[in-house]
Amino acid sequence: MLVPSPSDIMRFLILFLAMLSPSLPAAAQDWALEGYDPVGYVAQGHPVPGRSEIATMWKGKIWHFASEENRARFESDPNGYAPGFAGNCPVSLSEGRKEAGDPRYFMLVGNRLYLMRSAQAQRQMQQHSDEVLAKATAVWNAMR
Repeated sequence: MLVPSPSDIMRFLILFLAMLSPSLPAAAQDWALEGYDPVGYVAQGHPVPGRSEIATMWKGKIWHFASEENRARFESDPNGYAPGFAGNCPVSLSEGRKEAGDPRYFMLVGNRLYLMRSAQAQRQMQQHSDEVLAKATAVWNAMR
């Protein structure tokens, strides 16, 4: 007799709940990165749309992936693929305020993904990343 693993059960529940959802926009509120694949940023260097049938739950959000391989990579090291500062814009943090980043505006520093609030913030981060990250880290640590 085949017994499903806990991760198989979780995947089934995520898909089942998504199918029952009367409104996709309401369900999307619990989507991490607006449905983009977090591994795709590192592997391909740009936002890659995830597939609704390849997802996992982590930290109260549904994370979508372009492939089973990407899901497995994320599940083995979610902190390594999740955006820095919990998805908050480092430029905003460096200015002393917490503002969510937009997954369309991003930068990879090493293998760490950072999301910016806008194209302007993305340019600022590209020009002054060391300074922005130092200030953002200090503010982030003071907020926690």
